[in-house]
Amino acid sequence: MKETILIVDDIDENLYFLKMFLVNDYNVLSTTDAKEAIKIAKTKKIDLIVLDVIMPEIDGFEVCNILKNNSKTKKIPVIFVTSKIDEKSIVQGYEMGAVDYVTKPYKQMELLAKIKTHLKIKNLIEKLEYVATHDTMTDTLNRGEFFKLSQQRFDENSDNLFAVMIDIDNFKQINDTYGHSVGDQVIKEFANIVKGYIKKDTIFGRIGGEEFALVCNCNEDIANKIEVIRKAIEMTCVLIPYQEIKFTISIGLSNVTDKHKNIEDVLKSADYNLYEAKRSGKNKIVFRER
Repeated sequence: MKETILIVDDIDENLYFLKMFLVNDYNVLSTTDAKEAIKIAKTKKIDLIVLDVIMPEIDGFEVCNILKNNSKTKKIPVIFVTSKIDEKSIVQGYEMGAVDYVTKPYKQMELLAKIKTHLKIKNLIEKLEYVATHDTMTDTLNRGEFFKLSQQRFDENSDNLFAVMIDIDNFKQINDTYGHSVGDQVIKEFANIVKGYIKKDTIFGRIGGEEFALVCNCNEDIANKIEVIRKAIEMTCVLIPYQEIKFTISIGLSNVTDKHKNIEDVLKSADYNLYEAKRSGKNKIVFRER
């Protein structure tokens, strides 16, 4: 899939020529209006911005500053392409957060090389960030990122906030009987099923081994929604040669109350309920206020 580049210049002719030599390799969006450029960057998936400095109303430096101070756009690399060649302007461009500064008249192949380089760097950074924050087996959040995002949610919006602790029942027995590769299959299948039922803004992470957790805001009957997941897992089979493996999960559920000072307190309540579910027979949900 082609990457998308946004080019911004108040002169139509400049946009035309820049677009012509980029369009074969990239999806190209363009605008002569700085405010429109900001709107596009916030609403569309933009991989890189080529930005002129000298524009009416809002100059390129201010556009870049606005983008770098917005959570949705701050990671988009910006390359300035401008006729301002004085040292002060170049320094200001980098201070505003640009990754490169190309002076006009630019050499097309040089600009193209810079674009390719900064897109490669962006993609590499994204991969490293993903590896640092996700469990690569299940594509869920790892423990550290799960707790970080869950605490942010607790701080920002604790209304109708719930924590769910989930453990795969008898998982050691699965590993001992069928081997760790089959155990990995069970974990992956479990995670995929859960991801198919939860909303996009649900925080879902692998806490360790066969234990997972969810944090979400819910105005509906959360226990019924989680019960749907439990039943789906109960009906699932993991296929291995000549055999089908069935497994179940136990679940502890808790909601935020005045007793909870942070998300860890809520998760501890959910974990206590998970222990109760395990102790009282497994393959069930326990939801008691703690």
